[in-house]
Amino acid sequence: MIEVTRLNDKGLMVNCELIQFIEETPDTVITFTDGKKIVVKETKEELVSKVIAYKRKIFEQAF
Repeated sequence: MIEVTRLNDKGLMVNCELIQFIEETPDTVITFTDGKKIVVKETKEELVSKVIAYKRKIFEQAF
């Protein structure tokens, strides 16, 4: 899971395995595989970095 920030400055943990796509419209919107959407403060580049860091951590623990 990764931490994101809603527009009201509240933190939220999301399961990055369920992210279908991320778009900036200009706010950053995360759409999940079930169709639900949330708007967050992070840029899409920041979100990609968080997902990569999460995946690295998971795969490092596997070996």
